[in-house]
Amino acid sequence: MARLVFLSAFLLALSGCASHPARIMETTAYCGCGKCCSWERGSWAFFKLDFWNRYVCEGPDRGRAYSGLTASGTEPSEPVPGLISLDSLQHPWLIPVRVIFPWLWLRQDGTIAADTDYYPFGTRMRVPGYGWGMVLDRGGAIKGPDRLDLYFDSHQEALAWGRRRLWVEIQK
Repeated sequence: MARLVFLSAFLLALSGCASHPARIMETTAYCGCGKCCSWERGSWAFFKLDFWNRYVCEGPDRGRAYSGLTASGTEPSEPVPGLISLDSLQHPWLIPVRVIFPWLWLRQDGTIAADTDYYPFGTRMRVPGYGWGMVLDRGGAIKGPDRLDLYFDSHQEALAWGRRRLWVEIQK
């Protein structure tokens, strides 16, 4: 009897009925540039001569130093699929690059900004076309359970992503 229960639970898990919840969400892209994150180089207090420093230029923290860290205190990053992944099958020409650089062997989640009232820091999500990401940031314009911001390394990639409505798998 115990074997039958175990076998039926195993088959149920394989069938996809025990998958993570998913919902349609509006995803937008952002990067760490001054346009996306509202910062500028140099302070008017120093006549912009300290151009190596970055300062917040909008909102309640206007004039404070900008660190580039997420709200959870981490560096934002794009997802890295890793050596053993479907991405290696879809893009086999990347395998030699991933073999040469060992840090590309490991999978890494991307940074997602969400409303932390609904999705606390550490919630993992799979966004089609982006990959797995983790909620590590929150944005001022992200309100409600159906909005996400996805981090990209370059402004061009963020513009190419734009705004999309997608089914997002949520893993708590």
